[in-house]
Amino acid sequence: MTTWIALYWIVLIFAATNASIQSFKAESNRQFLYYYSLCSPQAIILSKLFFNAILILLIALINWLFFTVLLSNPLENNLLFSVVLLLGSLGISGILTLISAIAAKTNNNSTLTAILAFPILLPMILTAVKASVLCGLGFGWEDCKDYIMLMGLINVVIIALSYILFPYLWRS
Repeated sequence: MTTWIALYWIVLIFAATNASIQSFKAESNRQFLYYYSLCSPQAIILSKLFFNAILILLIALINWLFFTVLLSNPLENNLLFSVVLLLGSLGISGILTLISAIAAKTNNNSTLTAILAFPILLPMILTAVKASVLCGLGFGWEDCKDYIMLMGLINVVIIALSYILFPYLWRS
């Protein structure tokens, strides 16, 4: 069961990293200037956060489906795991979107995104894995509430940092 959970989150991290690198990669400096004249940087980052959150949540659900079909589902509390999956996916997408925006200003180096994102992703991933193990062992909401609240707080901090810091990055 713990191997299943570890493999699940590792596959999700790599798939999410590859998906989120594309969010700013296709835009050139001219497109950034065009977007800058059209709308506020906060609107741009919130739209990118929203799009990447939906994309990575979809990847996470497809990943869960494949793991269930190919390796069976050892989890005893699927509803709690779906909440952990939702919060973990949102956190991963928020972190990777902000890091992709930073890397976009450095000639879109996708390697830089992966290198910068890994240390920042660790608290979210470790919390999600610990909560997922509790779901696999059949623990309830009371046992996982600290991990769920921590993941929610990480999501709030990442969204707030993106909203506050992206305009400064946008101007450079």
